[in-house]
Amino acid sequence: MAAPHRPTARRIALGHELRELRKRARLSIQDAVQGFSFSDTKLQRVETGLQDLRSASDLRKLLTLYGVTDEEEVERLVAVQREASSREWWTPLATELTPGMPRFLGIEAAAQEIRAYNPTLILGLLQTEAYARTRHVSAKPLDETTTEFVEQSVEVRMRRKEALTRDEDPLRFWAILYEPALRHIVGDAELMREQYDEIARLAALDNVTVQVLPQTMRGYLFAHNFSILLLGDTMPTTIQVDTAFGTSSISDKRREVGRFSRQFDALSRSALPPEDTPKFLNQLSREIT
Repeated sequence: MAAPHRPTARRIALGHELRELRKRARLSIQDAVQGFSFSDTKLQRVETGLQDLRSASDLRKLLTLYGVTDEEEVERLVAVQREASSREWWTPLATELTPGMPRFLGIEAAAQEIRAYNPTLILGLLQTEAYARTRHVSAKPLDETTTEFVEQSVEVRMRRKEALTRDEDPLRFWAILYEPALRHIVGDAELMREQYDEIARLAALDNVTVQVLPQTMRGYLFAHNFSILLLGDTMPTTIQVDTAFGTSSISDKRREVGRFSRQFDALSRSALPPEDTPKFLNQLSREIT
């Protein structure tokens, strides 16, 4: 599978560049939108990659305001803006996704590397279709979701997972799984054995690292899941945390990125080395039998 076209990556990159150019011009967002037909709220959404700036003429006017006069640079940014306006593969499903999920999917698609930790569940990018469906079905009466929502959610999760195995530029993924999450039985023993086998298969890929954090560890333990999404040199590293309300909290603030990065490093030091993961999973398979 070839590397995907990434409109959201272009949108985030363009927004980041526009924010830096505006700051360099010493303009506030309120000052920058004077004379434009859109609001400061829209410009803020453009700068954070939440919304694309569809009008090339508006982009050119902004660049003039920011002092960008080199025509080649202007045309480069207009080309990025054009690509950023394309539809993503999940766009037809956007109305069925949980709040904040479309934005997270866009940032995830833009990521070159993801580092993630979950103390209660097997991380989504490592889940089998059966594990993902069983999890959604068990939550269905509690969350009052529909069968259609469950099927679409599983479809999206399996489509996201393809990033790990595509032929060109596969996503680099470093996962830390807490032992209780692995021991929690979803479905039945056969389903869990298949899930353990799938984690071992993915962990064998050159672009995937899986560590197990043993329950007997005495070092640092963080009680909540989070993901660190590294988007490359031209875009800000972003943090994603699930909330109790079923939404995603997303931030690229340097202080929060630094804090979660230190937490991940501490968890990694307390976890078993990656080469021990297959043996640990085999042991779980034997125990569950």
